[in-house]
Amino acid sequence: MTLNLNTGDYKIFRDAFKKFLRTEVIPYYEQWEKEGAVPREIWKKAGEHGFLCPWVDEEYGGAGAGFEYSAIITEELAKAGTHVMFPLHSDIVVPYISTYGTEEQKQKWLPGCASGDIIAAVAMTEPDTGSDLAAIRTIAVREGNYYVINGTKTFISNGMLADLVVIACKTDPGATPPHRGISLMVVEKNSPGFSRGRKLEKMGLHSQDTAELIFEDCRVPADNLLGQENKGFLYLMEKLQQERLVCSIMAQGLAERMLNYTVEYCQNRYVFGKPVSKHQHNTFKLAEMATEIELGRAFLLQLLEKHILKERIVKEVSMAKWWITEMANRVSYHCLQLHGGYGYCEEYPICRDSRDVRIFNIFAGTTEVMKSIVAKELGL
Repeated sequence: MTLNLNTGDYKIFRDAFKKFLRTEVIPYYEQWEKEGAVPREIWKKAGEHGFLCPWVDEEYGGAGAGFEYSAIITEELAKAGTHVMFPLHSDIVVPYISTYGTEEQKQKWLPGCASGDIIAAVAMTEPDTGSDLAAIRTIAVREGNYYVINGTKTFISNGMLADLVVIACKTDPGATPPHRGISLMVVEKNSPGFSRGRKLEKMGLHSQDTAELIFEDCRVPADNLLGQENKGFLYLMEKLQQERLVCSIMAQGLAERMLNYTVEYCQNRYVFGKPVSKHQHNTFKLAEMATEIELGRAFLLQLLEKHILKERIVKEVSMAKWWITEMANRVSYHCLQLHGGYGYCEEYPICRDSRDVRIFNIFAGTTEVMKSIVAKELGL
């Protein structure tokens, strides 16, 4: 399989989404950054154009397209420097419902997720628990036809806007080992006992609302359990391959964006009587970044093909997640340095991109966690 996402129907779709970004997102993004949120209206518009959950089956309101189309959306958002959380919703959260949900659950939630009427979030991280999911403390106790949930989640993207949240919770706190007691539950926005805490002020990604979620005797119907009780950890592990691939695509696209405008800047900015790009050190630095970006692109396309064919590539995706996100941060550092003092000014895109890219080697599993997974896959 030789995947080329710039030809045929892929190109038509890519061009349509780029037009959507030019008309509906880019002109307003700076304002959203200042306001700290993306308006719900843009989600509705994206849904109307088929840019949310394009892989969802037609019977549930989607287009039944392949993951390739999601990859195009993710890439173009990053290349535009607009981090609207469509990929989180479409390719990280909603697949839990599609894969593990009952027919009734899919009929209830998937059409709204595809149309933009429902915005989804996933809640795993807690104030005292990040990468060690087995140590979560949020508990769900079965009481008749309901589960009663108590706990707090933090760093939840789409946390303020979300209409439904897929949460990881303990349904068997005494399980040994602990991960065998984890279940996934869908909590809807009007569930009694569910509230939003602080909207967190972050270093970057200012337009993306990130929040604390609080569950105090939160009652949800037992029918909101996703899949089987106490199988949640397994479900999370099964979906992390795609989540980390999505993050790698985002980081790759942002690295390409930063290099592209930095090359142009260096060609037009003069120092000591000649363009910045004509000084040998700077020329070599740009060449080094271009080489690393090409390596990242080649590796990513290889993994994307394998993922579409449903191959298990946990080791390779973990490699990509840490290497590409670290590479994007190196690119950020050197691109800002090549901008000089202007790189520290908000009017230049490298300033915002440098803030935004820093989270990429933290969320969805830190670089250190990714290396641990690679080591485990190597039998170390």
